[in-house]
Amino acid sequence: MKKKSVDNADGKSKPAKSSALSAGRLLRFSLLFIFLSSLGFYAVYSQVPTDKVTWDSRLFSVQFFISTAGLLSIYYCLDGLRLWFVLRALNQRIALRAMIRLVFINLFVSNVTPLATGGGVAQVWYLQRRGVPVGTAMTATTIRTVLAVLFIFSAGPVMLLKLTDAQTISRYTPVFRTLAVFATLYIGFFVVLILRTKVLIQILVGTLLMLRWLHVLNPGRYSRWKRNIVREMHRFAVGFRTFLKGKPRYILASILATAGFLLSLFSFPALITAALGYDLQYWLVIGRLLITTFVMYFSPTPGASGIAEGVFGYLFSDILTAGHLVLVTVLWRAVTIYLGMGIGIFIMHREISHEST
Repeated sequence: MKKKSVDNADGKSKPAKSSALSAGRLLRFSLLFIFLSSLGFYAVYSQVPTDKVTWDSRLFSVQFFISTAGLLSIYYCLDGLRLWFVLRALNQRIALRAMIRLVFINLFVSNVTPLATGGGVAQVWYLQRRGVPVGTAMTATTIRTVLAVLFIFSAGPVMLLKLTDAQTISRYTPVFRTLAVFATLYIGFFVVLILRTKVLIQILVGTLLMLRWLHVLNPGRYSRWKRNIVREMHRFAVGFRTFLKGKPRYILASILATAGFLLSLFSFPALITAALGYDLQYWLVIGRLLITTFVMYFSPTPGASGIAEGVFGYLFSDILTAGHLVLVTVLWRAVTIYLGMGIGIFIMHREISHEST
């Protein structure tokens, strides 16, 4: 069944709705996310005696609510600004209000689709609807992701050294070795993609030619898709050079915003454990959350659901009491992910509704 199209004012046609962002597909992935997250929480819960799991009234304190709201505001703002500054370095202007909406859309879509691709697709789709060329939007979201990965990868060994307990260091060294391999492959993929863009174009065009030969694509669609691929991949490659030649203040701002965003993200467990009366070294908590986030980047499940909860519970099991382990794990995910996803559902629904009208 062919996808319906809508004519633009300039006579060009475009899909009425992206199948990658269809409501049905997002719903199915959302249900999978809930199911896998439940398994992750159960894996943590099963390691704790049932009578030890209790709620702590200290999490109802006004000070904790104010501190959490303040950190959340910083977290959301820096998440939007890190992409906004990349776009400014690429000579693209997007309203800051639109960037805030994009933050929540990304939180929802990236956490209900496997790996990090879903969030990228959603952001490109959203930016394209606001006048940013697809290739440039791809470049911006890729740069944003690579900057975060570089920070996490480079900070990993430093955080490991901050775990001063020799036994703890030996416990996590094999984990870092494995993750270092994945990070190298991850970054290497983007390096090859950037330096060998022409080869990528040839592969994609060759695939289209095969589909044309198999009569899957008609001549008109083949020509249109080929033209679009060549144009957008060219923009993608040029975009990286444009970023490096952009205004230094925007490049520096994007790097600083990325660092601030990651630091705020990693600070939530420290805030929660401090409210519960723990006197933990700040960098000890940051280091363990960095490892958790590292694993999440390469998890195949939607939003690292199940894996994130399990890894977090495993890494913090030796510094939290049994009664607080499940509580901190659930609250950490609720504040950093579930709250933003809930907001993102409504914004995404509105955007899809406008797309289909």
